[in-house]
Amino acid sequence: MSDEFNKNQFHPESLMMSYGYKPEWSEGALKCPIFQTSTFVFKTAEEGKAFFEVAYGLREKRVDEKSGLIYSRLNNPDLEILENRLCLWDKADACAVFESGMSAITTVFLEFLKPGDVILYSMPLYGGTEHFLLHFLPKMGIRPIGFKPGMSYEEMSQLCRDQEVSDKVAMIFVETPANPTNTLVDLDECKKLADSLSDKDKKVMLAVDNTYMGPLWQHPLAHGADLVLYSATKYIGGHSDLIAGAVLGSHELMLRVKTLRTFLGNMAGPWTGWLLMRSLETLKVRMEQQTANAEKVAAFLNQHPKVRKVYYLGLLTPENPQYRIYQKQYLSPGAMLSFDIEGEESGAFRFLNNLSLIRLAVSLGGTESLAEHPASMTHAGIAPDHRLEMGISDSLVRISVGIENVEDLIKDISRALAI
Repeated sequence: MSDEFNKNQFHPESLMMSYGYKPEWSEGALKCPIFQTSTFVFKTAEEGKAFFEVAYGLREKRVDEKSGLIYSRLNNPDLEILENRLCLWDKADACAVFESGMSAITTVFLEFLKPGDVILYSMPLYGGTEHFLLHFLPKMGIRPIGFKPGMSYEEMSQLCRDQEVSDKVAMIFVETPANPTNTLVDLDECKKLADSLSDKDKKVMLAVDNTYMGPLWQHPLAHGADLVLYSATKYIGGHSDLIAGAVLGSHELMLRVKTLRTFLGNMAGPWTGWLLMRSLETLKVRMEQQTANAEKVAAFLNQHPKVRKVYYLGLLTPENPQYRIYQKQYLSPGAMLSFDIEGEESGAFRFLNNLSLIRLAVSLGGTESLAEHPASMTHAGIAPDHRLEMGISDSLVRISVGIENVEDLIKDISRALAI
């Protein structure tokens, strides 16, 4: 049965078991082995020449010509099979896997931005991304300008005019839902803005960090995004035992991303690729259980007297302006939630210190539930007044809900709140 037939006839969760791999390639091994090698042997010098011509962009691939294996900094079977499988979820042309989410993000910035450019970005962002935007890119002469979630196309256009940068914007970078507030950004409005700022000589790109939703619950490429990015450490990896990132998009754009990845040398290794392939097999069942648990945890928190407000997509109501975005852009509320607790920082710390089943740690998307204090941890590098402007107060607690028994999770949270 051909891969093309599989791709067209079956759902991604079914194809995660075998797509892109044939057992006869590896002595009949059911699962793809780890190709722990630095270099690959060419059959002939002519073959080696042809592989390098394609890899270095000296010519386009001929019809039915496949990219050959050269060196694991350029390509490796584990990464290529993994990238092919990741493409199925987002219906992307191509994918590039990196050694971390930040290496994926920074490679995109370095490839598509140049001195004099402006990048518009949604607020808030993951702290590491925002730090790179605000502290590194300006050293290269690139100006970051933030915009608030909920801004319409007209309001974002006016922001560009007020800042006198309409002709300088090169990229719109969006994280939605936002980390850690779960605020939503309308991708259709962002795409409309990107198109309005483009001309025949310059295309303004729309790039979306989709880590919070994983590849299941939101598909930015379907809403006009040019690139979708992930910290694959999170839901894609899902077991808190690896660090990785991924970028997906069109063949044209991904060729540029992969070329820079080759020369930066920040691709993931074969062990990471193998572990991610393992994780993809259970991605859907994990994320479905995490979401089911999160819905019940959010409902419990929403009625607790010590909780001021819960930020969870499943609690949005039709009166909320964000509800419209949620309905058209998301397939599920996901498993990330935040809430404001009574007592400010001391109340948040008391709650976190008295959890027993839920672990006090950063990161998210793993099988285990994790809780943290964004203002003093993941977003500590953001100026206090800026944090407050984005809704990240000292009372805010973030929880990544795992796959444990939900009654046990609620019991643990209830006990910690009671102290």
